[in-house]
Amino acid sequence: MKKTLCILAAACLPLAAQSADADAAKALLKKNDCFKCHALDKKKDGPSYKEVAAKHKGEADAEQKLLTHMTTSPKVKVDGKEEEHKQIKGKDEEIQNLIKWILSL
Repeated sequence: MKKTLCILAAACLPLAAQSADADAAKALLKKNDCFKCHALDKKKDGPSYKEVAAKHKGEADAEQKLLTHMTTSPKVKVDGKEEEHKQIKGKDEEIQNLIKWILSL
């Protein structure tokens, strides 16, 4: 029995390491004023975070695409006008957690 529990615990470690801290992700979004243009499940000026997750579902490079988008101030269209997307300010691990959380929606 003990051996089985150890094997199960070891198998679950990678999954636990990949799970995102939703509260920390939302706090980073709030700190960066992202909810001004985005919402969890409704389109605002920008797509909802659930739309972003659906768009990138199954893409091997989804995390890299989001990282690039969030950290390079790309041009985005808002109401037909091109604007610069605001960069996410935070520690690398906070941004990685945010990306994992968005993709988990």
